[in-house]
Amino acid sequence: YDGKQKPGTIVIDTNRRFLFLVGANGTARRYGVGVGKEGFEWTGTERISRKSEWPTWIPPEEMKIRVKAKEGRILPDRMEGGPDNPLGARAMYLGSSLYRIHGTNQPWTIGSAVSSGCIRMRNEDVVDLYERVKVGTKVVVM
Repeated sequence: YDGKQKPGTIVIDTNRRFLFLVGANGTARRYGVGVGKEGFEWTGTERISRKSEWPTWIPPEEMKIRVKAKEGRILPDRMEGGPDNPLGARAMYLGSSLYRIHGTNQPWTIGSAVSSGCIRMRNEDVVDLYERVKVGTKVVVM
């Protein structure tokens, strides 16, 4: 790793679709990710504000309206955590935003621009990252 961020920082390169957990001595652990689709891209700096194992998914009203209009599907008001939940095995919430780094029950989407702004990881990768970081960890999305 040859960037400017300190060890322990998460850096998400949305163009290359990789998440890096910066280590010591110019190293980083690299994970493949899915990122926001066209119109849902974003950049900035946040901190992990909360962590959750097998999180409950509560789709925002805007998402429910958008999906119904575009795809004709009706999203649930709430979905408890578990293997069928789109947030996957773990979620790390980013500041007070609606965005999260989370797992997915659709691992074939990793490497694509597919989400409504969240960062998706394979479940085994998000579990690994979840165990390595703490609430308060700096996250840089570029």
